[in-house]
Amino acid sequence: MLDIEDFDLAKYKPIPVTYELRQSILEGIKNNEEIISDIDGREETKKDVIRAILSGANPYLVSEEGTGKTRLSRSLTRLLSPVPVIKGCPYHDDPKWSKDQLCPRCAESYDPVEEYGIGFISGDERFSRIQGNEYTNYARILGLKDIEAIREGRSPTDPRAFTGTGVFHANRGILFIDELPSIPTNIQVLLHTILEEKRVVLEEYNLEQPVDLILIATGNPEGFSHVNRIPPSVLDSLELIHMGLPEEDFEKTIMLKESFRVGLKRHYKALKAQSDKKNILKAKPKVLDRSVAIPWWSDHIIAKTIDYTRYCPNLDRGTSIWGAKKAIDHTYASVEMRCGSVANLEDVCNGLKLSLRGRIKIRSDFVDFGENPGDSFRKTDGVIEDIMRHAVRGVGNYIYENMEYGRGLSQGINDYILRGKFNSLGEIKDIKDAIDWIYGVAPKKVEKDLLNDSELKLFYDPDNLKGKAKKEYYYSTLEILINTGAYKGIIDENAAKKYVFIPEVF
Repeated sequence: MLDIEDFDLAKYKPIPVTYELRQSILEGIKNNEEIISDIDGREETKKDVIRAILSGANPYLVSEEGTGKTRLSRSLTRLLSPVPVIKGCPYHDDPKWSKDQLCPRCAESYDPVEEYGIGFISGDERFSRIQGNEYTNYARILGLKDIEAIREGRSPTDPRAFTGTGVFHANRGILFIDELPSIPTNIQVLLHTILEEKRVVLEEYNLEQPVDLILIATGNPEGFSHVNRIPPSVLDSLELIHMGLPEEDFEKTIMLKESFRVGLKRHYKALKAQSDKKNILKAKPKVLDRSVAIPWWSDHIIAKTIDYTRYCPNLDRGTSIWGAKKAIDHTYASVEMRCGSVANLEDVCNGLKLSLRGRIKIRSDFVDFGENPGDSFRKTDGVIEDIMRHAVRGVGNYIYENMEYGRGLSQGINDYILRGKFNSLGEIKDIKDAIDWIYGVAPKKVEKDLLNDSELKLFYDPDNLKGKAKKEYYYSTLEILINTGAYKGIIDENAAKKYVFIPEVF
């Protein structure tokens, strides 16, 4: 971080808000800090939100009213530092942005920093809320004509005669849309280019304005009154996350913490902390880089799961290519969240669930829209896990068939597991041979140019792995072997679940 008083524009480098949030979360995880502290309980919800943000994705929180969706969303502003802006800019333009990134006012100036000066905005000021309802229109989402500018002689189609609202106020921060499905579908369509391309298209003004933001949306489940259809192009750019009510113990804690006496004390404490915060963001590339690895078989499991969604008899609709891209990202994020080095099957499963929930459609006879939304989410997650199970079996069968001695290997593993000697599996010679074979084929399974530094070391130099990475790579390899043996009925699945993750049957 840098202190505001010591700010040097020459040394400052802007960083997109998605990277800033990622950096803040990774540093918080490293320091063993609670990332989302304003919400009690709902640990799985918070994990999915963190997983999505680490991947640069846009969370869509779905639940009934009164579960804390707004509070959770606003609490993320604590991850945002004060940043420099061109003073007076309505869109929070960065003083180091190029002309094509600036708003019409700042772009018109030869040197906007010289003309207007530099100011700073806090994390709280980088939060823009749009309340969704049947009256939410173009003006609330994007903006409207500036009548005063037109009176002063500007053309009605001049971009400088346009006043931005919700989306533009969120530039350099978080755009929070409360009750997204309450907004008419034809208005929701405006969000497509914002989510996909990070730009706003204003055809009337012949203007394409870049925006730097992350969107967090909330909504009620399908089937509730005042719920409009979300366009597939918009839903495809969101990560569907269920947020239920807190468990009984947490609800009691919330009740006490939210009392006026305690709440008043916390309010003043938060205000003081905000006023004392003078540090501004400094990008740390080493923190931002993906420094964890996904084994080649996990890549193949993700690809197979995505493919199977398009043929699964339990689904009316499979996923688009976005499902695959986000599943990989969310798997990386799952490893980062536990401070791991190498992805295991549970990381993959968590990544797939977050990615696919809003991108697949399970058969209507499986889901009762009148039921508890949490049950609906659990059914969807169950279908996803079942599909992943088939994908694991497919990849595992390939490994066993090419090793040529899978049955004897599985029997040996089973004997050790039943005797409670999981940590001694390395004593089995066939295990070592199998792991050597799996390590040996790795370079053939993923294009070298697509690997990060950790994966290059993992795939091309596994013998020199040390510490946590070596241990986790070994565990992940055992996991795929055990899963396959369990599916073949050679390894006791219930006994094996004590030691490794095995996807459940739906």
